Amino acid sequence: MRRVLKFMSEVTEITSETEATPQPELPPQWYALHVLSGQEKKVKESLERRAKTEEMGDLIREVVIPTERVSEVKRGKKIESERKLHPGYVYINMYLRDEEKKLVEKTWYFVRETNGVIGFADGDNPMPIRPSEVETMLGQMREREEKVLPKVAFSIGDKVKVGDGPFQNQEGLIEGVDMERGKLKVSVNMFGRSTSLELEYWQVDKT
Repeated sequence: MRRVLKFMSEVTEITSETEATPQPELPPQWYALHVLSGQEKKVKESLERRAKTEEMGDLIREVVIPTERVSEVKRGKKIESERKLHPGYVYINMYLRDEEKKLVEKTWYFVRETNGVIGFADGDNPMPIRPSEVETMLGQMREREEKVLPKVAFSIGDKVKVGDGPFQNQEGLIEGVDMERGKLKVSVNMFGRSTSLELEYWQVDKT
């Protein structure tokens, strides 16, 4: 009899704990947050840290900043860096609406009270991003994690302005592109004659 009572007591405790923290029946969805430019990483880290410390991990599932790896050759040295695909935006996978599609205040205020967050991208009545758009975004992230792109893309025929060296401020046309070395062959007009220059990417700007 004691064993039965003990078992019933344990079942009651488990049941009451489950009822105290009900799990949403709908799957989490993706939303876009508008954040202060330059603070995307800080916002992401803050959301992730608070979700852990405030035990919101069951409601806040994932936070991402879509980026790509880019490279440039500057003064003969190749430099790689990360570039944000959507500056000023952070994407969050979370439970924001209940089964009746009403806003869940707990997660709503959790996001809105995060430093650096301006608000949801589509205003005070945010709607989830379409699954097809989410798949495209995540696919781009996976694809661009695997390869490095040139920081600035130039093509033959582009008009550029020289921003460094003895031909500074001269305008010209690109005649050749060497992506591996980060070099451009640029034709400029000097004293009525066409002069060909070899310049690095960083030495010119598109016009």
